[in-house]
Amino acid sequence: MARSIRGRMTVTAVAVFAVIQLIVSAAISLSVPAWVRSELTARAELASHHVSTQIGDRPFAGPIPPHAEVLLLQVVNAAGEVVAASSVLRGRPPLTAARPAPGQSRVSARVCPQGAESCLIVVGTADRTTVYGPAVSYAAVRESIVLGPLLLPLVMTGISLLLLALIAWGAWMIVGRVLAPVERIRSGLEQISATDLGRRMPVPATGDEVARLAVTVNDTLGRLEDAVARHRRFVSDASHELRTPLTAMMVRLEDGLDHPDEDTVRCALDDATRLSAIVQDLLLMARLDSGTRVPTEVLDLGVLVAAEVSRRPMRLPVETLVEPGLRVRGNSLRLERLLTNLLANADRYGESRVRVTVSRSADGAHALAEVADDGPGIPAEQRESVFQRFTRLDTGRSRDTGGSGLGLPIARDIATAHGGTLTAEDPSPGVGARLLLLLPLTRDPGT
Repeated sequence: MARSIRGRMTVTAVAVFAVIQLIVSAAISLSVPAWVRSELTARAELASHHVSTQIGDRPFAGPIPPHAEVLLLQVVNAAGEVVAASSVLRGRPPLTAARPAPGQSRVSARVCPQGAESCLIVVGTADRTTVYGPAVSYAAVRESIVLGPLLLPLVMTGISLLLLALIAWGAWMIVGRVLAPVERIRSGLEQISATDLGRRMPVPATGDEVARLAVTVNDTLGRLEDAVARHRRFVSDASHELRTPLTAMMVRLEDGLDHPDEDTVRCALDDATRLSAIVQDLLLMARLDSGTRVPTEVLDLGVLVAAEVSRRPMRLPVETLVEPGLRVRGNSLRLERLLTNLLANADRYGESRVRVTVSRSADGAHALAEVADDGPGIPAEQRESVFQRFTRLDTGRSRDTGGSGLGLPIARDIATAHGGTLTAEDPSPGVGARLLLLLPLTRDPGT
């Protein structure tokens, strides 16, 4: 059964406060009665002492006057007879039979007269030199209702239940208000579909964690929308690119059924080869997009470039200028594919030569690999679009020179996966196109 955060937070708050309230109630139930009893005893003791000092030199001519609001006062002689009393206790027997122990001058007792509404706290002060002879002066105060056995626990229980109810209501309302933006985000996300990724969640102006969550959700939706758009564009472009060689192959094969000859078969084989190359590029791009990890090693970029130049057959002569000792960490097969695509692009569009240089960057932290040709170049406004998938310049639209439009995008994806960059820069004098690869150097000596 699902449990809401709101409910769990409310139950937790009530449980924690209940424990605190139980401790506080227990402390109050133990300390308050003791404090009240101590205060009442002190009042009775003060009144008893006052009466004891008054009968030291003269007897009371009438009732004992009240002292400090204490009304119950008596003087009892050694024979246990009441020799003086306040008006309230006139004609009454002694309040208590308790007398101070030998060697002591004070005695206190709790007396509960039969039929009385409350008990009395009685304090007696003994004095052997009074006008009544040895006597004990008693003062009594009525116990407070706070000292009753049930009143304070019942009051504390009622207050505790009321506070717990208020805490539960407050926690429920506060948590509900805090989670309201989250619920709006949830309901908003529930309404988003793959065909409607343009919606965004409202961002509260609080600047708190919920606001940051809304910002993160919107950023994620933006990336998702971009990824879906790129996926759709990629599927559309791939379908278009695959349809062209497939259509040409079918036409040639159908023509070959009626007029079989070697040229028809050769052209069909060329179309199949082109189709195979496109499929291989698509598979590689799918692996790059998936972020699959591949084994890496420390490589000398200059050695790797020189080996790729010497291994690949080129239409144009290649001039190389390589600085040794520039070590980078990467996957040799993918870096070779990156260099192959750059060299193929330069060889396809160059007029008379290709120049490849490998050097250290100005900051000393990166290796630079530059591939330049003397062809028509890349217009400034198209230097970023050439790295988009299936993008080819107008000069490369023909079947003879135009590739599939995946070479440079694949090269950039490989560079990015290695922590580097691949850009089209301004051409140097006499150079048509200049592609610059930047890879971080490594100090790791491992291989």
